Amino acid sequence: MKVPPVSKVEAHLEHQAAYRFRVSFPSGAPALTTDEGPPLGAAAGPDPAELLAAAVGNCLASSFLYCVRKAHIEPEGLAVEVAVTRERDPQGHVRIGRMRVRLEPSLSETDRARFRRCLELFESFCIVTESVRAGIPVDLDVEPVVAARQQSPGAAA
Repeated sequence: MKVPPVSKVEAHLEHQAAYRFRVSFPSGAPALTTDEGPPLGAAAGPDPAELLAAAVGNCLASSFLYCVRKAHIEPEGLAVEVAVTRERDPQGHVRIGRMRVRLEPSLSETDRARFRRCLELFESFCIVTESVRAGIPVDLDVEPVVAARQQSPGAAA
């Protein structure tokens, strides 16, 4: 029987105000702020859909770079654009209906003729994109804790 891999914490979020969160990473990567856009939040950072778009785009770009570098091709640059289509499901909830990623590598004429094989391979190595495409089961635990309320001055203890 195959034992499923052990989960590990990849991100820790702490509520700051309204819909703004501070996100820290056990890997030591710099923390960032996320927020919903108006009217809910103040757009003080990327929203969850933008983070997902960035994760998919970054993963595909990294997989592409890995593949072309294995083929001894070094792009002069790589631009990535990710478009997200938000749509409503039958219950009226907004969902991400589609993502379109555009990779624009800057390659010499010689390298352009040689990188075709990577186009057949690199997507399958992208952990995030292939997981999103397949649909990721998400287990959820909600574990309330008793909040320590501050007493107002003069209140009886």
